[in-house]
Amino acid sequence: MAGTGVFADVLEGDVYKYYADGEWKKSSSGKSVAIINPTTRKTQYKVQACTQEEVNKVMESAKTAQKSWAKTPLWKRAELLHKAAAILKEHKAPIAECLVKEIAKPAKDAITEVVRSGDLVSYTAEEGVRILGEGKFLVSDSFPGNDRTKYCLTSKVPLGVILAIPPFNYPVNLAVSKIAPALIAGNSLVLKPPTQGAVSALHMVHCFHLAGFPKGLISCVTGKGSEIGDFLTMHPGVNCISFTGGDTGIAISKKAGMIPLQMELGGKDACIVLEDADLDLVAANIIKGGFSYSGQRCTAVKVVLVMESVADALVKKVKEKVAKLTVGAPEDDCDITPVVSESSANFIEGLVKDAKEKGATFCQEYKRDGNLIWPLLLDNVRPDMRIAWEEPFGPVLPVIRINSVEEGIHHCNASNFGLQGCVFTKDVNKAMLISDAMETGTVQINSAPARGPDHFPFQGLKDSGIGSQGVTNSINMMTKIKSTVINLPTPSYTMG
Repeated sequence: MAGTGVFADVLEGDVYKYYADGEWKKSSSGKSVAIINPTTRKTQYKVQACTQEEVNKVMESAKTAQKSWAKTPLWKRAELLHKAAAILKEHKAPIAECLVKEIAKPAKDAITEVVRSGDLVSYTAEEGVRILGEGKFLVSDSFPGNDRTKYCLTSKVPLGVILAIPPFNYPVNLAVSKIAPALIAGNSLVLKPPTQGAVSALHMVHCFHLAGFPKGLISCVTGKGSEIGDFLTMHPGVNCISFTGGDTGIAISKKAGMIPLQMELGGKDACIVLEDADLDLVAANIIKGGFSYSGQRCTAVKVVLVMESVADALVKKVKEKVAKLTVGAPEDDCDITPVVSESSANFIEGLVKDAKEKGATFCQEYKRDGNLIWPLLLDNVRPDMRIAWEEPFGPVLPVIRINSVEEGIHHCNASNFGLQGCVFTKDVNKAMLISDAMETGTVQINSAPARGPDHFPFQGLKDSGIGSQGVTNSINMMTKIKSTVINLPTPSYTMG
């Protein structure tokens, strides 16, 4: 169980500790932050409310630890990451239990997230050894007007202290997707987990602790965003920020100094359906893409743009599948579970009410019980409805009927988001033309949007983000190029 056995050190009384200097600590604030179970709507866990002074100490320790870590051989860094991955997978059950109770993730999906995270850590270790084990050698006479009198050696060196801020919906997987690249590249890391998901993240961090990483190299601070949020993101000790979440990232990007930013800030992923599409395939992917984890995914299908000629047939197929979705508690492995908070449920309800007032067709009756919202398909949605543009982050999916491909592309590109999109057609030429025209970081052809596999590049355009994720891209992003130039007194050429 959570907070017991090997995880006993993480908990004292009913409050989970924060992690700094290789130890689990209580905050000097004497305060805690409650984590509400989305299903019961009662306090499930409590975490430390860290102070700004404690953040200062964490940053100082991270800076010191990084200097030593950067001198640790690559193979040794990889060895420790492999060890952490194995421990993470070994203790998947208690971590998954936290995910179920903190964010109402269905039990089977919670286990999958932890196992996937362990695999991601191991993959990153191996990829890092390959990427960081190579440099470049350049000679000066390849540029006009130069003799071969200069040899340039380039390598990738760490940035320093990485601040990682994952979101509530994948608090373990989207934490290790930042932690592992940072560590293999020779950086230290400070983790600020989301409030909902903090205890899952603390258990995950303990797996890294058990693996034997040096003190101060990894830290995990919990607390209120109003107290330490801006203080962390604007801290002069931070050399890079990797953030996944909502529009808070836009505020962070405006306040952060001259440091690299890696940001994924959500999307309004469009699904464009052409006349020749396999409608059974489309319907299955709309269910998977639109309703998995109750639609609380950045890469969820958020709007269906279907050609009028096949709209009736598609809506009928999707409606039939929606009726088969199970609704209830995450412990029961239901397809649709409560959304993460009451404020989220209220926001979703506001979008639904707006659509109803403006004449959308409800394919099911709207039903809500606390944070639990039954899956809802809205047909005949028009561009003047909020649901056509705003990201519900819930099990509500709008269908907009279009009369041309151009109309669908226009709606997709008019959004301020540009994370992913998908197109369904049997004509690969049309698919490629539409993909090129869609202003999104990724376009899936004949499949729902998805972030994985975790080594694939993952990026957004416009308000959906800055930079690119994926194992290789994250490692490269968390390093910088260092050049050393050897100057020769006379030109030197290898004769062979």
